[in-house]
Amino acid sequence: MSVCPLCHSPDLVLFHQDKKREYLRCNVCQLVTVPAQYYLSQEDEKAFYDLHDNTVADEGYQRFLGRTLFPLLPLLSKDAAGLDYGCGEGAVLSQMAEKHGIKVDNYDLFYHPHSQLLDKQYDFITMTEVIEHIADAQGLMQQFEAMLKPGGTLAIMTKRVLSHEAFIDWHYKHDPTHINFYSEATFQWLAERYQWQLQIIDKDVVFLHRL
Repeated sequence: MSVCPLCHSPDLVLFHQDKKREYLRCNVCQLVTVPAQYYLSQEDEKAFYDLHDNTVADEGYQRFLGRTLFPLLPLLSKDAAGLDYGCGEGAVLSQMAEKHGIKVDNYDLFYHPHSQLLDKQYDFITMTEVIEHIADAQGLMQQFEAMLKPGGTLAIMTKRVLSHEAFIDWHYKHDPTHINFYSEATFQWLAERYQWQLQIIDKDVVFLHRL
């Protein structure tokens, strides 16, 4: 029996189906998820990421990441310690933060696999276009709950599910590495589940503040 990767409820219904994959929606937390038989192997997943060439020299990419970083900066003290989870090969966000005097560690399963960083605690954690790739959604959130200091902030960038009608023609779902799709209702569920405070920053950016 399939269960939701975020809340582990078995109450899943078919949300959409296209020529390549099925998409199930959880009736508890509203996560839209792709069944495991459609997951890529780690080798194929990395090969897909290797096609990206996001570097600090790309000003457009810096503007993109800035939509998460710049609203976060006013919330941080100069001695705040952060982690960019899923930082990618170029680790661009940490370089941007350093220009503002903020230290950010880099972790990425494929490019910066420094697993010892996951045993530390941080004042903030950023995830830009990462959460939709993570299969074990519940395990990830439990990990962040342990890693975030009280008063810390989890800053997430991911495009959100708006409606079934919008989902049908949504380009975002065609990326084969995107397997979990979050909506505002899902983030509200997360905030209630972990007793965090949800702040909607932008159309694809949310902050979850640990109280």
